[in-house]
Amino acid sequence: MDTISHALYGKGLFGYKKYSWASFVFGAIPDLASFGVYFIFQLMFHTEGFEFGRPTVEEIPFWVYRLYDISHSLITASIFIAVGYAINKDFAWVMLGWPVHIIVDFFTHSIDFFPTPIFWPVSDFRFDGIPWANPYILAANLLLLFLIFMKRWRTKT
Repeated sequence: MDTISHALYGKGLFGYKKYSWASFVFGAIPDLASFGVYFIFQLMFHTEGFEFGRPTVEEIPFWVYRLYDISHSLITASIFIAVGYAINKDFAWVMLGWPVHIIVDFFTHSIDFFPTPIFWPVSDFRFDGIPWANPYILAANLLLLFLIFMKRWRTKT
């Protein structure tokens, strides 16, 4: 799933007035912690010029895969949410965008390109999902986002 959709799911499902900005961030945090770091690295150290588009598997450094494993694990997310809950129960609510991101990615990533390691480091189990670029998945994503925000708009939350 694309990072913007994840951020919108975070906002749509867990964002409320007090921590509205954080719900966007936690919806996108798994991608920001892996691909976002890689993007910044590319901007700072890629001397041949920046290229947009999907890189090949061979072009991506090993540490991006490790960051992806860490940030896309329900175990990692649960630890952070538990700490967040101990510190601030209200803030922990918006952190739930993180596990939603992981679950959505689990079903919308193919085994060929960044399959989601949902139980890392306990298990390396990965699922061969239907890529989010599939027209049916993409249409379902847009419809679901529309319905979530329509519901929020109608209920004024």
